[in-house]
Amino acid sequence: MKYRNNKTIGVIFVILGILFLLNNMNLIGIPFPYFRIGFILRKFWPAVFFVLPGLSLHSVFFSGKRSSAGILVPAGILITIGVVLQLCLSFRIWGILLPGLILSVAVGLFELYLFGRRDKGLLIPVAILTITSLFFFDVFSGRLLFGTSIWRIIIPLALIVLGLAILLGNRSSHDGFR
Repeated sequence: MKYRNNKTIGVIFVILGILFLLNNMNLIGIPFPYFRIGFILRKFWPAVFFVLPGLSLHSVFFSGKRSSAGILVPAGILITIGVVLQLCLSFRIWGILLPGLILSVAVGLFELYLFGRRDKGLLIPVAILTITSLFFFDVFSGRLLFGTSIWRIIIPLALIVLGLAILLGNRSSHDGFR
């Protein structure tokens, strides 16, 4: 079944490549400018060069073949960078979303934590990178979007989550405290 899917995808790529080539050499006339490879690369280069490779790395891991969860680190980084850059390019919001590039490493490491051996040491750089990204997001764009510092929202929410985690977590060690 998998071999048939690969053949189908390969045939689609070959046909698209031939159509793009013939259209770019003006041998055929496709009336839509969206079929020109230059247009696609100019508008969607982050999706092509970051998101697609990231998705393919994810598919390698989740396909069930023997692969290490370490492959999810570059996969998460590539997809996050691709999404951030594509949004920045599409909506011209470079100054607002660029701190998402810092967050991309945190996403990759968090995926390694989730699907790997659950090494709690990974949560330290994830937290540091996430907080750093949120800090720069606040500095560059938080006041533009929310009219105030987002830390006025994040810190109380973090305290609530931390308090709930302490209250609800690990009840078996507090048997004498009922």
